[in-house]
Amino acid sequence: MGELADRLRRELDRYSPGGKLPSSRALVERFRVSPVTVSRALAQLAAEGLVVTRPGAGAYRARPARAAAAPAGDTSWQEVALSADGAADLVPRSVDASGVTVSLAAPPPGVTEFNGGYLHPSLQPERAMAAALARAGRRPGAWGRPPMEGLPELREWFARTIGGSVTAAEVLVSAGGQTSLTTALRALAPPGAPVLVESPTYPGMLAIARAAGLRPVPVPVDPDGVRPELLADAFRATGARVFVCQPLFQNPTGAVLAPGRRAQVLRIAREAGAFVVEDDFVRRLAHEDAGRLPRPLAADDPDGVVVHVGSLTKATSPSFRVSALAARGPVLERLRAIQVVDTFFVPRPLQEAALELVGSPAWPRHLRSIATELRVRRDAMTAALRLTLPELALPHIPSGGYHLWLRLPDGSDEGAFTAAALRAGVALTPGRPYFSAEPPAAHVRLSFAAVAGTEEIAQGVRRLRAACDEVFGRKTFDTMNAVL
Repeated sequence: MGELADRLRRELDRYSPGGKLPSSRALVERFRVSPVTVSRALAQLAAEGLVVTRPGAGAYRARPARAAAAPAGDTSWQEVALSADGAADLVPRSVDASGVTVSLAAPPPGVTEFNGGYLHPSLQPERAMAAALARAGRRPGAWGRPPMEGLPELREWFARTIGGSVTAAEVLVSAGGQTSLTTALRALAPPGAPVLVESPTYPGMLAIARAAGLRPVPVPVDPDGVRPELLADAFRATGARVFVCQPLFQNPTGAVLAPGRRAQVLRIAREAGAFVVEDDFVRRLAHEDAGRLPRPLAADDPDGVVVHVGSLTKATSPSFRVSALAARGPVLERLRAIQVVDTFFVPRPLQEAALELVGSPAWPRHLRSIATELRVRRDAMTAALRLTLPELALPHIPSGGYHLWLRLPDGSDEGAFTAAALRAGVALTPGRPYFSAEPPAAHVRLSFAAVAGTEEIAQGVRRLRAACDEVFGRKTFDTMNAVL
């Protein structure tokens, strides 16, 4: 199709603007291709604005568009309009999305992508997703309007994966984890209210909170997750009614909430009359050496304290945006109402495709494959960092997820290091956006999922050596080697 489109594109000068091109049958006979190939080539040229197709009449060379000179406008008035009534806002309504876009933006060609938040295309189940989408499109009613809460079968599947006594009636299908978190925070806290967050935590959640006019209050985490005594102190000091956490393979530290702390967190929140928003974002990205995973907090919560967020996106593709919100009690109706107002519903073909995917034999094979590959990549990056960059402290090696959280030497300028890394050919994520208040030290996050493989990981770490030498000086490395 591409070759035929190129040949037709080169021949367009033979026809005057508005002139008719040969018929599809003539093109089939001339170029000895199928009618489908001709149709796709003409559709490509039409998408480029070079050809106009008229059903039943044929294809014509497009007339050149007349570009009207647009008068220069003055948008300075918007500065007043956007801020004139914000004097009483407890939290500014301007939204800083930099902590999110750093993981969404594609780096320039040739730059190692250690800042990515999704699986590399080679790790994504593209064939299985394509097959699932094709089967979904043929299901009866696949293009009709789905139930607002989501397809019953998909809600049932999410309920089973959460476990405990969670039922399908307590699950809403949502359009990705970010949307689910947005819905949850809007439902649980009014503008100006405090919301307790782990420190450090996912920048996208901080952006959601601030965009909703909420005040994020940090509660420190250690390798065993959030510290319960500090969580209780924060509830007492702020009167907050919401705590957002990632109990499994926390972003960015990789911490797992310790068994002895799980019941404490639920008890503390219950006594405070507060909700726990559980962001269970990478349960399906456990490494093959992770062992038995703890159940979601929602599975051990009979009292409706936990609002659970689970997603298929991280384990599939950035564009496979299917997630679940689970809650029990009156809050479920509020969540449902907000979701309906915001998005109506998740497109039915995508929900049907999700059902086809998770019900296929390819799904467990895919999960086993990425469990193995992520462990290999984690070990490769860990070994390379310890050998090449010993001055970057790695306090915790996670058994799930797709990133490592490193502490820079005391007194470091992480902005300078991030810029030096990019000059050396590596895109990474600075640590500052992960903190809702002043950070205790400089950090960076390195992802090992968005690169092509272990060779690219090794090359990226070697490039970071040059960035370290530029920012910290070679003396630091030599001193570290002498100590080791």
